[in-house]
Amino acid sequence: MTFLQRLQTRKGGLLRLKTQLYWYDVARNEIVDRICMLLDATTVVTAAATTVAAARSAAAHVRSSTPAALLLIDGSPQWIWITEADVELL
Repeated sequence: MTFLQRLQTRKGGLLRLKTQLYWYDVARNEIVDRICMLLDATTVVTAAATTVAAARSAAAHVRSSTPAALLLIDGSPQWIWITEADVELL
């Protein structure tokens, strides 16, 4: 089972972001070990996703095959590019 498939089977569950977030349109976020609800996962982020961020380890090498997860962060859904090293599925 691929990382993307594991994410997709865990929709509605919790995950822990082990790294800081890097927001492309604003400064980076200093919070580490953030717990988020996983709402969706895909490799294609639609135009409806207005803000996309990347976990620090994924920021330098985001490709079209890198999974993006729709996470509930601070009460707001956000698309985040992530790699397996960035998260722990709870």
